[in-house]
Amino acid sequence: MVRSKQITPQVSPPDSPQLAYPARGTGTLWETRPTTGTHALIPVLGRSRTLLLTELESPASTTELAHRTGLSPAGVSQNLTAPRDAGLVSAHRAGRAVLYARTGAAESLLDAASLTCSTSRRRDRPE
Repeated sequence: MVRSKQITPQVSPPDSPQLAYPARGTGTLWETRPTTGTHALIPVLGRSRTLLLTELESPASTTELAHRTGLSPAGVSQNLTAPRDAGLVSAHRAGRAVLYARTGAAESLLDAASLTCSTSRRRDRPE
């Protein structure tokens, strides 16, 4: 019998045998995400909009983004309006929730900002 470190059998008579395993997707739940390279966008987009764009690695609702960023749900909604109008964020309904996602334009913008920051850091280093 192959036994994984993540799957734990639990046998407690008279209960039925059980297998316990960690919930999916919680491995990095409490880790902070690096935001390197995005500080160049802050003067252009603002701190909150830049933070929201970096948090949208996967589609999320305003409530979920509020929990992740510490902004209010109303603040998240307000700060997503301009990026959505500019084509950096798309919104689509999933049941009762509206999910926001980064567009290809936002991905390109974040990539360009991170390249700019890494290039400027190399220039700032004394040789």
